Amino acid sequence: MSAPKPMLFTPLKIRDVTMRNRIVISPMAMYCAENGYLNDFHSHHYAKFAMGGAGVVFVEQASVIREGRITNGCLGIWSDAHAQAMRSMVAFIKSQGSTPAIQIAHGGRKSSTQRAWEGNGPLTQKNFDNGDEAWTPVGPSSTPLAEGWLKPRALEVEEIHALTVAFRDAAKRAVEVDFEIIEIHMAHGYLLQSFLSPLANKRGDEYGGSLENRMRFPLAVARAVRDAIPQGTPLFVRISAVDWIEGGWEIEDSVELSRHFKEIGVDVIDCSSGGNLVTGATNSNLKREPGYQAEFARRIKAEVGIRTEAVGLIRTPELAEALLQKNSADLIAIGRQALFNPFWPHQAAEQLGANEAFENWPRPYAWWLSKWKTGLLANGESLNNWRE
Repeated sequence: MSAPKPMLFTPLKIRDVTMRNRIVISPMAMYCAENGYLNDFHSHHYAKFAMGGAGVVFVEQASVIREGRITNGCLGIWSDAHAQAMRSMVAFIKSQGSTPAIQIAHGGRKSSTQRAWEGNGPLTQKNFDNGDEAWTPVGPSSTPLAEGWLKPRALEVEEIHALTVAFRDAAKRAVEVDFEIIEIHMAHGYLLQSFLSPLANKRGDEYGGSLENRMRFPLAVARAVRDAIPQGTPLFVRISAVDWIEGGWEIEDSVELSRHFKEIGVDVIDCSSGGNLVTGATNSNLKREPGYQAEFARRIKAEVGIRTEAVGLIRTPELAEALLQKNSADLIAIGRQALFNPFWPHQAAEQLGANEAFENWPRPYAWWLSKWKTGLLANGESLNNWRE
């Protein structure tokens, strides 16, 4: 009898979308857009992941309004033209058997900053000399992220309502160009997560104070997006499960938030963490180890009864498979590992014995690689070197 197929390579159907495997390419900002528009770099960048065998390919966070960009190089989806620029890329991702997905976002008080490799902090004169523009960031309160950062302007209630509409319209544009999964970014200290966290939200109205009030805006966005997209389209939400800071957002809060998401019709909770320290998108000063955030996905899945996605230093097929087998998550997201090796999913399938004949690789690659493998084995050579 043949061994059972690894869970990592079993299909998963959510609503009307069937993902060919459980591997998700996590949304990672490239900071290469021009006025929010996708360019050739992005098209080739995402094409690699689809050819590499991932079940889901997430396009990086795309801003729902121009002033919601984190940097001058961030993607946007605040107009029909921005969405249409992505259409051919989306079609190619689908042609390779992957499910195209997009994350929609607003940078909040972390907007109008440098690209990551420029320092990931406030804009400097050098940035302005290179053509960058600055704008006033917004947030739940006027509390800046840290000393030296731009002071955000606290949003008025009418602006909160307008941004809810902006998220809704961005999701509709994404569906119109054939993205099959929508994810709302509610993590890493950006706008929606800053409303959730007491570290950033100092409001005294119905959008601040109690947990119920702090959840009000994020839940309104989730509800508006769910109502705007087709019933057959899965909706994901990425959260920071904890702030990792005393007095901040805790896992118990995430469990409660996820219960509300489930009632609204969110399908998957993408469980990241951190973002309210000056250390990049997440908290890079933490001691990290493989799968260090997977416990958040396990707990939310167990206590809420909702599908979850684990992310964070999941670098080996064996760890990815173990997390699925232990019912810690339903999907496994890889990020920088995919940048290092875009063909990680295909190679993981070979390593776990799920794709020994290269049948799921692009057809031209499969033909060449099958001959190559036959030659290696005929010469008594091991495949371990190329698997590592």
